[in-house]
Amino acid sequence: MSHAAPSDTHQAKGHGSWTTFFAMIATSMVTMFVMTYFNSWQVDHDFFSQTRMWMALMMGMAMIVVMLGFMWGMYRSTTTKLLVMGGALLGGAVFLYLVRSQDTVNDEAWMKAMIPHHSIAVLTSARANISDPRVRKLADGIIRAQVKEIEEMKLLIADIDKNGELGDGQPIPARTTDLTPELMAEAQQAAAR
Repeated sequence: MSHAAPSDTHQAKGHGSWTTFFAMIATSMVTMFVMTYFNSWQVDHDFFSQTRMWMALMMGMAMIVVMLGFMWGMYRSTTTKLLVMGGALLGGAVFLYLVRSQDTVNDEAWMKAMIPHHSIAVLTSARANISDPRVRKLADGIIRAQVKEIEEMKLLIADIDKNGELGDGQPIPARTTDLTPELMAEAQQAAAR
């Protein structure tokens, strides 16, 4: 009776499976990405954020390095381990660049990242155990400002989806683009609710 060599998914006792290793990493990255939305004030503030995705992927690369470091003896080929470690370090650097540069983030992607970010400020400002009236006043101002800006961004996203962008794609230096009076009125009404 001949014995087949252990496959990648069924390693010999005491040796790790790369398939299992990468399945754990992928599952952890998806879990981390989803969990970054658990601190939103409202579910309708949970827009897809490229920045959060790049962060989850960067954390996954760090997990590869840390987990492989702890599990080094479970895998046989030093060459494979070094390639995986090098790939994770390179991937981590790429995702760090994407987070820091925001090169892939356009108008809509920026607003879709900022809405959940603002939502965190609303949640923490509303639920923190604040006793000093000066701090409470500051927190209430943050809530009003963030809710207003969330509603403005939602309206802008809908308007861009319907009518397209107004600019030529080039940032406007030293100036922010104001909302039309109609959009501003809608945002203020939404924030007053």
